Amino acid sequence: MRVLVVEDFEVLARSIGTGLRREGMAVDVVLDGDDALSHLALTRYDVVVLDRDLPGVHGDEICRRIVAEDSGSRILMLTAASTVKERVDGLGLGADDYLPKPFDFAELVARVRALARRNTTPLPPTLECGDVTLDCGRRVAFRAGRRLELSPKELAVLECLLSSPDRALSAEELLERAWDEYTDPFTTAVKTTIRRLRAKLGDPPMIHTVREAGYRIGTE
Repeated sequence: MRVLVVEDFEVLARSIGTGLRREGMAVDVVLDGDDALSHLALTRYDVVVLDRDLPGVHGDEICRRIVAEDSGSRILMLTAASTVKERVDGLGLGADDYLPKPFDFAELVARVRALARRNTTPLPPTLECGDVTLDCGRRVAFRAGRRLELSPKELAVLECLLSSPDRALSAEELLERAWDEYTDPFTTAVKTTIRRLRAKLGDPPMIHTVREAGYRIGTE
């Protein structure tokens, strides 16, 4: 899942970004409206966490542009405003959800995940392939009933593979879906994560390299 956080209070912005990355999301963080538009022009995001009161281009205008361009990005609007009218106004601009500050981080995560599910074909609560299962809500994986100790990035890659069991995913696609803009496009991060994930899944092998195509999960 790719998320853009647009928040001018840097401490809060970085905190949200760090927290969402720990949940296995690929997150880009910007601090003003102009930078947000630059990112939106280059990258398609599943969810945009958007502060309403921004320097530069106002959050309301960014919301209008996202909706007008029909990019498919879902918008979670943040604001210190707490009145019902102000919330209704925000939703009237086209935001998909509204969260007043201060908020509980667990609620933010839940709302981001809920918006991302709206944006794609809904995934079942549990993804399975052979004896490998992933509980998407609890973010835990098992093989033959044994819980796997996976890092957030390993969980994100496993989710990508399990959600597309019938095709190979390229390293570029995995990089786009599970990492953020600060990742070097020539990095070996995907190869390294796949190697660690294979080791933790154990035998018989479940992740297969498809020549000139990428990686596929399956029993053979």
